[in-house]
Amino acid sequence: MFSSYRYVDPLCGIRRPAPISRGSKDAIATNPARSDKLMRERSIRTNRKHKFVDCLSNQDVNIAELRKLAWAGIPNELRPMAWQLLLGYLPLASPLRAATLARKRNEYTSLVEVAFARDREGVDQQIWHQIEIDVPRTRPGVRLWMYGSTQRSLERILYVWAIRHPASGYVQGINDLVTPFFQVFLSAYIDSDPEEFDPALLPKSVFNAVEADSFWCLSRLLDGIQDNYIFAQPGIQRSVRRMADLVARIDAPLSSHLESQNVEFMQFAFRWMNCLLMREISVQNTIRMWDTYLVCPDAFSQFHLYVCSAFLVKWSEKLRQMDFQGIIMFLQSLPTQGWGDHEVEMLLSEAFVLNSIWHNAQSHFNGK
Repeated sequence: MFSSYRYVDPLCGIRRPAPISRGSKDAIATNPARSDKLMRERSIRTNRKHKFVDCLSNQDVNIAELRKLAWAGIPNELRPMAWQLLLGYLPLASPLRAATLARKRNEYTSLVEVAFARDREGVDQQIWHQIEIDVPRTRPGVRLWMYGSTQRSLERILYVWAIRHPASGYVQGINDLVTPFFQVFLSAYIDSDPEEFDPALLPKSVFNAVEADSFWCLSRLLDGIQDNYIFAQPGIQRSVRRMADLVARIDAPLSSHLESQNVEFMQFAFRWMNCLLMREISVQNTIRMWDTYLVCPDAFSQFHLYVCSAFLVKWSEKLRQMDFQGIIMFLQSLPTQGWGDHEVEMLLSEAFVLNSIWHNAQSHFNGK
């Protein structure tokens, strides 16, 4: 069910894609109408995976090449290592990785021991109370986040992060940001769907590794968007104002209609910025989106603005037929839970176009 060998060195988890088996070829051949398309798609996927394997197998990974490849998505089995490299958590030089991981994981263990030295009696009660409320609400309906083992892990990650960042402390929404990291890093050790797996079944050393890696990678992500979570959340306030200005430029009829219905962007876009759209799409969609976000250091604070704008404009025609109540209800319960990679990639492409056109005009945005 798991491989402690990968725990020692994640690089050992990389395997070259297997060639298409004779059985698969025969199955494809039985349907000539689909064979060309299937073979072409299979060939593209295999070639992409080969490029990733070649890149990640180098003794010193070329980060520019990895970023170029990751923009269009990362193969599932290679994502744990790729994410850690893109975040700068895992060293590019493979000889340094085992020692770095051991040091960082031990450091996190020490932080947990100090934070909970007196068990829960010694914790900051105000911070702990909010975490206790939010953790059970994380990813409702996903089995992984209903297990006690996962919830205790999430509590430790959030509390240790909060006391290390007193300028912000714990803010609602940060709990959501842990889930993609935890699921991706858990997937490195199991052969089944992480969303259905109880981490309590893992050896303690492997569980601790997943938790520690999730903590450090969350910390690196939040370092780039911390003004989203300090007092008054100025980063989010600024992003929402810029989004309203951008939408007025790219879809004036929608902007005018929202204004005529007294709909303020803060009423729906605050959550989109605070939780990085994670309440609107599945964790799997978020993971695919983050493949692209992690390519650019400022994507979570800058490119995300264009993603949210493209996301809103996507519903323009429907929204322009609705009144205030209809708009708010629709935007709070969007029909996106069934989205797959294709829809996410289309959204990213549209955001890329907006970014290309408008990025140099940022100085004209309100609130800049």
